[in-house]
Amino acid sequence: MNQGTITNLHIARVKGTPSDPVQEATAISAHGLEGDRSCNVRNARQVLVMDKETLEHFELAPGQIKENITTEGLDLSQAEAGQVFFIGDEVTMEIVGECEPCGKMDAIRMGLREELDHRRGMLAMVISGGSIKVGDSIRIEP
Repeated sequence: MNQGTITNLHIARVKGTPSDPVQEATAISAHGLEGDRSCNVRNARQVLVMDKETLEHFELAPGQIKENITTEGLDLSQAEAGQVFFIGDEVTMEIVGECEPCGKMDAIRMGLREELDHRRGMLAMVISGGSIKVGDSIRIEP
């Protein structure tokens, strides 16, 4: 079992603006995180999960690359589409695939888009909703 802890949560309320750090978020089944700009949008890009270890490697702060959930101790490099995240006691999310870095990454630091290739985290869809809090456990099972 691949398990870690949620260290940071972010909600991006408006496109093109910095995301807001929060201590708790509500995951809504089939929609995303309540209050996030991606919530209720009909696509698979509902939630972006990123590991703190990769952020630190690239000298980035949590939330800086627009992830919603930052984890510690969870090896996302082994995650694959179709696997499921279990968060706390309530929430499940299905991994839909890697998040490809966009050109906005180079606005943070020139060359960051290329550096983050295959390392920008995993996109997920909410299967079972509920509360997510900083400090909750998160695990992946096949």
